Amino acid sequence: MKLPESYLSELTELIGKEGTEKYLSAMEEPYVQALRANTLKADPKTLRELFPTEYLEEDVPWCAAGIYLSDRAPAMSGSPYYAAGLYYLQEPSAMAPASFLPVYPGDRVLDLCAAPGGKTTALGAKLGGEGFLLANDISPSRAQALIKNIELFGIPNAAVSAEAPYRLAPVFRGWFDKVLVDAPCSGEGMFRKDPSIIRSWEQYGSAYYGKLQREILPYAAEMTAPGGMLLYSTCTYSLYEDEEVIAEFLDAHPDWTLLELPKKGGIQDGFPISGRQELVKCARFWPHHVRGEGHFAALLQHSGDALLERTDGFADGTDLIPEAFAAWARESLREGWREALPVNAGIRQTGDRVYGMLLDRDRMKGLRVLSPGLLLGEIRHDRFEPSQSLAMVLRKEHVRAAADLRDRGETESNRYLKGETLSGDYPDGWILLTYGGYPLGWGKSRNGTVKNKYQRGWRLMK
Repeated sequence: MKLPESYLSELTELIGKEGTEKYLSAMEEPYVQALRANTLKADPKTLRELFPTEYLEEDVPWCAAGIYLSDRAPAMSGSPYYAAGLYYLQEPSAMAPASFLPVYPGDRVLDLCAAPGGKTTALGAKLGGEGFLLANDISPSRAQALIKNIELFGIPNAAVSAEAPYRLAPVFRGWFDKVLVDAPCSGEGMFRKDPSIIRSWEQYGSAYYGKLQREILPYAAEMTAPGGMLLYSTCTYSLYEDEEVIAEFLDAHPDWTLLELPKKGGIQDGFPISGRQELVKCARFWPHHVRGEGHFAALLQHSGDALLERTDGFADGTDLIPEAFAAWARESLREGWREALPVNAGIRQTGDRVYGMLLDRDRMKGLRVLSPGLLLGEIRHDRFEPSQSLAMVLRKEHVRAAADLRDRGETESNRYLKGETLSGDYPDGWILLTYGGYPLGWGKSRNGTVKNKYQRGWRLMK
């Protein structure tokens, strides 16, 4: 791999000649791939039972839900279990930030620079359907992938916005218990995985991204509640984008403390620049030390006592259920389906769409909110059509009719995921189609012919 001379010079100054030689040797090795179990649906043990042993290797040391993939594994995105949202394919080091941030059920969580959603889905899984997750990305186009991954994972208690941090901060001042800032960066740690990033590095370098990081981090801090935690991460080695950002932030925010991060699997300490020994608490991922790409992480805590039993900003939990949805639910769902919605979510209609919402509408006014909550479906010509996202949070015991495609032959699930019409011994009405018991999506059957309702943008192309 041809790396810029200026980059190699900076690297040698940072880790020495011997370290640089080891780094360059590691860069000639292929990058490793991994998957992360969606613990809302399946744990790593379950995945090991579903796939041949030669596909999956050892656990990722810094992520309890992570498993390395063997080079003998096929394209895991082609499995029906992937379509069922049982796992996320993710570079191993990129699993660390969400793993390092101690998120628990009931927390209010913000993923400030969230697209495409790898870290968001990990945070949502840790919440276990309790609490609230706001996933934000300043780019509405990138946020579309974010919405898809949240829906695929079956995360019921998330909203998605596409705002600049400075616009979110006044609305959510001191509101979130946990905040993740996986900041835009120069991407040095991803050179092996994606060599095209080298051109961007040559064009922009650290100066461009360092300015963005110094703008974003104070707004993230402003939105963190007393006693709350903030995880700052990048995928670069640059001191200017890593330790220097943290040092400058701490100097400007004396009510914040840097916390120690666990160093497993070869993770290295941060650099104590300017004699600041506390910076060794940060974590650095180097490809010649860990089985993964380059990353940096720092965990910060806001001083003060945590705010308990806060209700501000949430909807009151009452429903305004449209009759079209109520009629469909009576016909197609069983008692107990409400347990798939987050606690205290209110059912609301916005235009022709019906959502299970947690956030108060007043709080969202003026913000570019792409998804205010769990999309339950749409009302068309006075009839309700359930959404893909509703299918992904339900279980087969929540519906009156379900059919498992794994039991109907090898090709049936593939035909469904391509969007083809199915036929056979299917009950009439709306059907939740599953694979091995895990939901894939909806079909609507009449006389044994199933009209395919799998979301168009998700369908397999071949």
